[in-house]
Amino acid sequence: MTPIGSHRPIAKGRELQLFYLRLWLCVSLLHLCLVFLYIAAIASRRSLLPCWNDKLLNRQGIPAFLRLVRRLSLVSMAITTIALNAQSVRHLDFSAAQSAIETLLQNGALSDPQQCLRFDLDYPRDPTDPRELSEIPEVRLWFIGLDARYPWLPILLDWKQGELARYTAMLVPHQFHRVEGIQYNPEALEIFLMHKIFTIAPWLQQQGLSPKSKLLSMAQMLGYDLDEAFFDLVWPQS
Repeated sequence: MTPIGSHRPIAKGRELQLFYLRLWLCVSLLHLCLVFLYIAAIASRRSLLPCWNDKLLNRQGIPAFLRLVRRLSLVSMAITTIALNAQSVRHLDFSAAQSAIETLLQNGALSDPQQCLRFDLDYPRDPTDPRELSEIPEVRLWFIGLDARYPWLPILLDWKQGELARYTAMLVPHQFHRVEGIQYNPEALEIFLMHKIFTIAPWLQQQGLSPKSKLLSMAQMLGYDLDEAFFDLVWPQS
């Protein structure tokens, strides 16, 4: 007859397994909560997205754990980063951007939302210079030149991480508000959006894609709720 005491290691082993299972579930739930909090923060502070680095994120009061979730969210996405420095900006060198954009298109980025583009701009400034990067004429000129070469580029940007808002700030007059973040000139933003819609729609159609859903989403990211009838009027086939 087996002694009763011999069952204790098995029982303890099962209890340990249950403990680790519960711990794993708690960690998973905590991770999901952080993701939802990050999404909520972005939705409620969409105007704060034109931040170029973590230093500005700190200044605008976004908690550190949200910045951590922001970094972790990039792991599951095929992010292509265009690294820019002061020399590239001053010499209007678009070679790095051209290579990255062409590679994305070859990899089918238009049909894969997990593939997107972002900028990493290293432009030294005097510590006493209060200007944001989008307020520096040389930086704006570089982005104007890039937009002239690739007027459909907003479609490839990483919208979730604020790249569309930052890119728009390079092309549209705006002001920075300490609480509300970037504030575009309303008339200039509307002209910019309409120009992009009329430019991007035929290009997407040439790629065999319907422009309606993408352009509606882009307009919403910039604060406009366009009626689908607008697209049916301009592009009945879209």
